[in-house]
Amino acid sequence: MRIEPTDIKKIGLLKHYRIIRKWACKNNGLSDADLELLIYLDCMDFFTKQDFKTGTYAYSWNNRRWNDLLKQGWITVWRERNHTTQKYNIYKVSFKCKQLISKMYRIMLGIEDIPTSHRNSIMSGKTYTDTVMITAIENTNKDKTRNNEL
Repeated sequence: MRIEPTDIKKIGLLKHYRIIRKWACKNNGLSDADLELLIYLDCMDFFTKQDFKTGTYAYSWNNRRWNDLLKQGWITVWRERNHTTQKYNIYKVSFKCKQLISKMYRIMLGIEDIPTSHRNSIMSGKTYTDTVMITAIENTNKDKTRNNEL
């Protein structure tokens, strides 16, 4: 079955994307560009450092992004190079990255709600932005049109 643009509109897939993205970034120490790049890489399954560089052309330049994502465990080495037959490492997004992206998809589809427990750092309401986001999260969770079927 081919998905048409009207199908995406009908289910409202991107209706609350901004709020879901902000929640994911704030609670996982990622920038918007980092998260969107991880989504891009997740779609590729396996990738090289050159694939990563190609994916970064659409984002603001951050020289440390690759090392930070590796160090924080968002990207892992799938196959090490051996300097003879394998000229370069092959990478994949980590299990924790896949879990976060899957959760975002489930929230976008209305299968799950954005968490409102104390583990969601936005819910502390420490800043004005957090207070505004709390209202946006509550409105997103109340939106019952998120779970329309194709």
